Amino acid sequence: MLNVVYDRVTDYATKVVNDSLYIDGKHIQMGELHILACKRHLNDISKQKLEDYPYHWDVERSNEVLEYAETLTIAEGDKPKSVELVPSQIFDLGCTFGWIKKSNGKRRFRRRYKSMGRQNGKTFENGIMGTYIAGFGGYNYGKLFTVATKKRQARLAWEEMSKFINIDDDLKELFEVKDYKSIIEAVETNCTIEALSKEAGLDDGFRSIFSSIDELHQHKDNKIYKALYNGTRALAETLVSMITTRGFQLNSFCKEMDDYCVKILKGLVTADDMFVDIYCLDEKDDIFNEKNWVKANPFLALTQQGLETLRTDAQTAKDMMGSELRDFLTKALNMWVKNTDNQFIDVDKWKKGGNDETLEDYRGQECYIGLDLSSGGDLTTTALEFEKPDDNYYFYSHSFMPRGRLEEHIETDLAPYDMWEQMELITVTGGENDFKNDYKFIIRHLKKLVKEYDLKPLGIGIDPHNADGILSDLEEFGCPVVIVTQSCKSLNDPTDDIRLSVKSGKVSYNRNNELMTWSFTNASIVRNSFEEIKVDKKPHEKFKRIDPVDACINAHKLVTANKKEKSVDVESEMENYLEQMGWI
Repeated sequence: MLNVVYDRVTDYATKVVNDSLYIDGKHIQMGELHILACKRHLNDISKQKLEDYPYHWDVERSNEVLEYAETLTIAEGDKPKSVELVPSQIFDLGCTFGWIKKSNGKRRFRRRYKSMGRQNGKTFENGIMGTYIAGFGGYNYGKLFTVATKKRQARLAWEEMSKFINIDDDLKELFEVKDYKSIIEAVETNCTIEALSKEAGLDDGFRSIFSSIDELHQHKDNKIYKALYNGTRALAETLVSMITTRGFQLNSFCKEMDDYCVKILKGLVTADDMFVDIYCLDEKDDIFNEKNWVKANPFLALTQQGLETLRTDAQTAKDMMGSELRDFLTKALNMWVKNTDNQFIDVDKWKKGGNDETLEDYRGQECYIGLDLSSGGDLTTTALEFEKPDDNYYFYSHSFMPRGRLEEHIETDLAPYDMWEQMELITVTGGENDFKNDYKFIIRHLKKLVKEYDLKPLGIGIDPHNADGILSDLEEFGCPVVIVTQSCKSLNDPTDDIRLSVKSGKVSYNRNNELMTWSFTNASIVRNSFEEIKVDKKPHEKFKRIDPVDACINAHKLVTANKKEKSVDVESEMENYLEQMGWI
């Protein structure tokens, strides 16, 4: 008789996606982002049968970490009690450890981002993973760290681990806790778990097989994350686990990471090495309806005491409003308090415009060209725009970056430039010591594209920055070359028209162009005193590139200008006709 292993993770994910999750006889409806995390798991399972899909779902590996977790004992409280994982923890823990690389049998996920309301066991979960990897991960003499901006915060996950060990006679034989040094040593593997903080000298050079980064919203920048993650590149298997409750600061590394992770869940960018789960209310949810609170509190809202606490906090927020309401929204419901009025495009509407069309589908057609020439060696982009019937548009873009800059941006940005190079969305020029864009090369590439697909350029829109050296080359395309002033007054019409066209479902693009999608979803709107608009990025978002958007708008500037000219011509012709008829 075939022995079928019960897949607790996939069973849970299926119930969440099908809205058939019941806990203690009560129907539980989860939030959109958590549902997307479950869908991602189910979609990946369906893809694992493909020969070229690099990952395999190993139910036994998943169950192994869950079984380990449920042998642990919670020391804190009136009396010790066994760990009982709630369903969401089963999914997050099991999914993290159950996905394996087909090539070498190592774990797929090297990074992990989990965000939820406070007091829902995030740090507790990292404590489980840390002791499991140190004692039973199969790696000897490995370094594990619990880190934060402050030593006291860094010790929280470390203390969870020490409590698991001190209450358990079996674990005491496998680990030695040195509280005075904030170090735990695994006796059989010789791995060490150490609490570190920025204030205590956390710096580059850490090569860890596991790192717990606590309360990411308290981090002013990405330095701790980068110091830890960059140190793992030579390791076949590692896990950098970031946990947080959303904070108040929108100009933070946490917000940048959160935005990136939302895009992963929505399928706007690909990051196969990163496990993401975000528990929060949905945008249109009634924040005072307690049935919705479980979306951000998958542990707390399932206990009577936790639910009472949430009710008290909700009533206080409702009565006092102001900072109490803000605190309830962020800390209890895990929602960013933000103004979306300045967002350039609706992300979900943009995603619907993705299709499988390529330049081959527009062979021999007329187009407008947009160029955004970055300063120095940053991203430079060419865009092509094709007009379709009923005021629909198709955008194509391709970007360029010198090799030296690419290596720098991989270090500083969250964007997967190396992957985009493999996907042929970026052409990387020169060697590791090249930091300036070769504009002549870019023009040659554009000419080759026009010739290969027999395109008929109607005009080229280019920003004035660095344009002088290539204007004569652009004239060889045989169409008008227009300098597009980068001001709100000049760019208002094309910017607003693209924004409304996306909203109306009239903009399409190749769905595999993740770089274009990343750029469009990074862009914000800025206004002048006349309420005219253009796109920009916020000063604190210097690593969020929007160059493909700028190139598309430069092309669309010519489209909107051409439409105005045609409109004027029609009016003029009508006036002449009426004069000839003697009617005016």
